[in-house]
Amino acid sequence: MSRPYVLLSAAVSLDGCLDDTGPERLLLSGPEDFDRVDAERAASDAVLVGAGTLRADRPRLLVNSPARRAERVAAGRSAYPLKVAVSGSGEVDPGDPFWTTGGDRLLCTTDQGSKLAHARVGGAAEVVPFGPTLDWAALLDHLGSRGVRRLMVEGGARVHTQLLQLGFADELRLAVAPLVVGEPDAPRLFGPGSYPGGPRGRMRVLDTERVGDVIVTRYAPTVPGAGSTATAADRHWLRTACELAEQCPPSTTAFSVGAVIVAADGTELARGHSREAGDPVVHAEEAALGKLAAGDPRLATATVYSSLEPCARRASRPKPCARLIADAGVRRVVTAWREPDTFVPGADGIGVLAEAGVTVAEVPELAGAAMRPNRHLVAAGAGQDSRDSL
Repeated sequence: MSRPYVLLSAAVSLDGCLDDTGPERLLLSGPEDFDRVDAERAASDAVLVGAGTLRADRPRLLVNSPARRAERVAAGRSAYPLKVAVSGSGEVDPGDPFWTTGGDRLLCTTDQGSKLAHARVGGAAEVVPFGPTLDWAALLDHLGSRGVRRLMVEGGARVHTQLLQLGFADELRLAVAPLVVGEPDAPRLFGPGSYPGGPRGRMRVLDTERVGDVIVTRYAPTVPGAGSTATAADRHWLRTACELAEQCPPSTTAFSVGAVIVAADGTELARGHSREAGDPVVHAEEAALGKLAAGDPRLATATVYSSLEPCARRASRPKPCARLIADAGVRRVVTAWREPDTFVPGADGIGVLAEAGVTVAEVPELAGAAMRPNRHLVAAGAGQDSRDSL
């Protein structure tokens, strides 16, 4: 099961502070930005917060809009996303509104802290220990196993720092308020240490918008060794595509490939895999695109993630996948493994895409994952076999 897409959400002052040192919480955002955050919660499967933020801010982490709750229910989801708290010690206040308001609740703790956690909130939340020191990888795997695809992290600074430093953050949405705190001891968003993307943890800016009187910018952490065009979010979605390839019916003449289409705001639009729904010749990208309406305006800024380079030529359909992607209006593709020439000599899907103005990023660190469901072809002596001989 794939780990969730991890979105870090925070608001800071112009000098990078999350709060001031006063006894009352400093409100950095206005009504418009609070509504934006509410919409992000409604789009998430789970919302996570650290114990320090629980103590300082006492958030409820609810979807406040009745219309958004109704949309979730109409889509077969719970009215509220799963609420997740992280406390290594298990020392939380059972009277905190986090535990007494709507939504299912999960308390993630350590082996040592689980006994106290059960005593504090055992009746109000599920308590799950994750090792002698809290294991973030195990925690994210656990959330993935529960069907959490999108995780919104709302603090605090220690949680944000750990997830970013460990390479588990796929996106940062940062609201910057037009004020200066000016206090040297005020809490700041990230702590000291090394970060992905180089010595200074440089990120790629995805987009920026004005929301009321704050500026909200979306950042994507870069992937070490994968080139400047690939991000941590790319690695997440491409790993998901590789996992989809594992679901393909086996074949001795065709590759197993997975594909995911993701909107510019990081939400999944569609997914597919080779030979899906009993079609013996359908390709992964073709299956995913087929689930969206022709001319869907979101495709113009979407990214297609495919475990194998989209095909440049095929006999089983009028158009190869590279052409289908370009004709759909998609302008970005991320892949892990280049199309070999065993069955289609000289195939160059990346070249076809480039000629059509589509940017292609490669993440070779995931080539092994893309090849794994095709190991029977490699073992049979095909080396890097073609995905489709039809």
